[in-house]
Amino acid sequence: MVEGEPGRVQAVIGPTTDLWNTAAETGRFVVHVCDERHRHVAEVFAGLRPSPGGIFAGLSVRESEWGPTIDDLTDRAYCSFESRREVGYSGLITGRIDQVEVGDLTNPLAYFRGAYRAFG
Repeated sequence: MVEGEPGRVQAVIGPTTDLWNTAAETGRFVVHVCDERHRHVAEVFAGLRPSPGGIFAGLSVRESEWGPTIDDLTDRAYCSFESRREVGYSGLITGRIDQVEVGDLTNPLAYFRGAYRAFG
């Protein structure tokens, strides 16, 4: 996340993912922040763990104006798509943060040296 008025989010994602195209087509997307309890969810969305039935299988999901939200992940940013570009083998997507919901997250996951890890 990038501080400012308005705030921005930049994410490195695969240019062959559904999110890459859907965010550009719809003009909106949701960023969820996972904690240690939801490591498996992060791994599914990153394509590191299989999920028969699709990436949202087994999750309680609601639709929003920005796209699907996962009920168990209460820390999220609702974003408007601004740009995307390919960088190396990945893609960099930039969005303006329209709205933020903050839960009680104290130990967010980070992707570091090839694995998801907790800060704490």
